[in-house]
Amino acid sequence: MSTRPVSQKNADFFQSVFDLVRCIPEGRVTSYGAIAKYLGSARSSRMVGWAMNASHVYADIPAHRVVNRNGLLTGKMHFSPPESMQTRLEAEGIRVEQDQIVEFNSLFWNPSVELSID
Repeated sequence: MSTRPVSQKNADFFQSVFDLVRCIPEGRVTSYGAIAKYLGSARSSRMVGWAMNASHVYADIPAHRVVNRNGLLTGKMHFSPPESMQTRLEAEGIRVEQDQIVEFNSLFWNPSVELSID
């Protein structure tokens, strides 16, 4: 597997994603798209996913709290082992059935709302 150097622009975006993901409270989840939108790059959900994949080298980034827009654990294959994403969510009191967050809407943390300055 070859690795391409990360551009400074992408490195800055990844760092912004990491900083935001650190703000997700325990027992809550958000989506790739909600993160992208909050960061002013609404069409960059996939890039948020790439950042989450790259985040596993840092112990303090709760990447397990980031799921797809329907509450599916689409990033679980990037955890080792893949079941650990679900295990970590369940340790925070989040129920998961068939790779999907139960009561996703009530657990959803929207940074555009939660971090808005009134």
